[in-house]
Amino acid sequence: MSPLTKTLVIRNKLGIHARPATQLAQLSAKYDAQIMLEIGEKTADASSVLGLMLLEGQQGKSVTVSVTGTDAQQALDAVEALICQNFNEST
Repeated sequence: MSPLTKTLVIRNKLGIHARPATQLAQLSAKYDAQIMLEIGEKTADASSVLGLMLLEGQQGKSVTVSVTGTDAQQALDAVEALICQNFNEST
């Protein structure tokens, strides 16, 4: 089965720093799915906080989310909601 993918824009001021990376990792653990994020040439598994931080996901950058697995659609929807809500940060 091919992965579900969606490209989103990081809008929160500080991008994917430690707290958003931790939120993504915790979110990925809730689903029977593998969640991968790609920014430019860099790819990271959403379960890896360090890997996510190494993506250098800054405000305004596009991130492609690819999800495979039993809960792929639910996981993709949850990641999209988290990113679109600015990781629950003010901006």
